[in-house]
Amino acid sequence: MGNCQVRFLGGRDAATYALLPDNSCIRLWMDNKRTGKNDLQKYCSVLAKEFPFANELNSMARQASAERAWSSINRFYENCKKGVAGKKGFPKFQKNCRTVEYKTTGWKLAPDRKSITFSDKKGIGRLRLKGTRDLHFFQIKQIKRVRLVKRADGVYVQFCIDSERREDITPTGNTVGLDVGLKEYYTDSNGEVVKNPTFLRKAEKVLKRDQRRVSKKEKGSNNRGKARHILGKRHLKISRQRKDHAVKLARCVVQSNDLIAYEDLRIKNMVKNHCLAKSINDASWYQFRVWLEYFAKVFKRVTVAVNPQYTSQNCSSCGEVVKKTLSTRTHACKCGCVLDRDENAAINILHRGLSTVGHTGTTALDAENAWGDETSTQLGASLVEQVLSRNQESPSRD
Repeated sequence: MGNCQVRFLGGRDAATYALLPDNSCIRLWMDNKRTGKNDLQKYCSVLAKEFPFANELNSMARQASAERAWSSINRFYENCKKGVAGKKGFPKFQKNCRTVEYKTTGWKLAPDRKSITFSDKKGIGRLRLKGTRDLHFFQIKQIKRVRLVKRADGVYVQFCIDSERREDITPTGNTVGLDVGLKEYYTDSNGEVVKNPTFLRKAEKVLKRDQRRVSKKEKGSNNRGKARHILGKRHLKISRQRKDHAVKLARCVVQSNDLIAYEDLRIKNMVKNHCLAKSINDASWYQFRVWLEYFAKVFKRVTVAVNPQYTSQNCSSCGEVVKKTLSTRTHACKCGCVLDRDENAAINILHRGLSTVGHTGTTALDAENAWGDETSTQLGASLVEQVLSRNQESPSRD
């Protein structure tokens, strides 16, 4: 399932018009035991009779709202069954809604694919599209859902398209291990270093200034709304910079190597360190991992997430444990191996990745023949689960 995003030109605030009854579905589930997904779907018709704004929405848009509420409920159930430590993600009520989703009805693309018309009673009407995506490459029947998403710089139309992306490239015979860090974005097993762009740190001065301007404005005033809008655009730019950096870097790494081994980090636990939380979030390691696994599936490469324990302490040459503090940046072993700390860790990560795969120098083609079409590991899977199952899967993405 692909995701094609195009911004539309128009002054209407579509996301504000499309406030969906998510909270009502969650309340129904909280008040009535054994409420299922079908019960929430049926409840949408009841809401349409009780509330005029819900009746004005397209029927499939109401159903999509119920599905979104059920996804949060189902995630809570799954976390309880798995015994996830800490909070289980109990469904919460939305304070506001920035997204409305249509399925196969309620919208119509123009023959020239330059505009889209929404036919519900919210008065959105015809919207002119602009963007770099050419929708002529896809048939109308391939478009399964259409979303209106409100962001700080405007409202966007997202097309969820049913298509499989595959690209064939020549195997390189290269393997690489990646050790991510805060000073360097990552250091690979070949000694190559990519600097951390630190987008948030660089923009922090401007963000603080814009935040002060928001605080000084009177609550509820138009000036405060304008200041909040400017601040939101600043944060949106940083988010896009991180994504662009992660996408380009991940694509380059996957195209250059047949096997990529990286650390199976638990970012949620790492950010509990308040001294490093801002820097860890600014690095956006998880997003980089997501795109690594996505491009590995596209280009038929192999990605392996390994246990990061002791990768910095063990010697990559002899395997001896060499204790080091975080301030010690050079690995020096009595066997004569002297390397940068991160490069030593990257080599250990590669060795573990190759041992997990089971074949030194395994190419993507060999892995595909051995395990099937999927060649990247599942997000969140532990090293033990990978070794036992030998089933390399990649999560589906919109």
